[in-house]
Amino acid sequence: MQTTEEALAKLKKSKFRSSFHLKEKDRAYIKDKGMDVIESHARDFVRERLAPAVTANDGRQTPMKGHPVFTAQHATACCCRGCLNTWYHVQKGVELNQKQQDQIVHLLMSWIEEEMKEPVNVASK
Repeated sequence: MQTTEEALAKLKKSKFRSSFHLKEKDRAYIKDKGMDVIESHARDFVRERLAPAVTANDGRQTPMKGHPVFTAQHATACCCRGCLNTWYHVQKGVELNQKQQDQIVHLLMSWIEEEMKEPVNVASK
């Protein structure tokens, strides 16, 4: 099993996954709400949209924008069960246990924390 750091390094090598960045609006939202609230939202999204054995609209259940966690999900390949299977070998058709959900949330929050350290990308405005 790979570490969060290994996963993030691998994701940076993907042209598609590395193209996602937080927008100024996302950064402002995070600063306004705080990381604890963002993590709570991440837990809710993972529990409701990814954890069930069968998800509605798998492959399309995570919007491309509208919340910083959605951006993080696409950047980390935690947006659908198909991507979880391809990138992390998480079996489809089986409910995610609490440990798996916690690992996904940790990866999402690590990505967000790294993004918040980076200067705002001109293309992300």
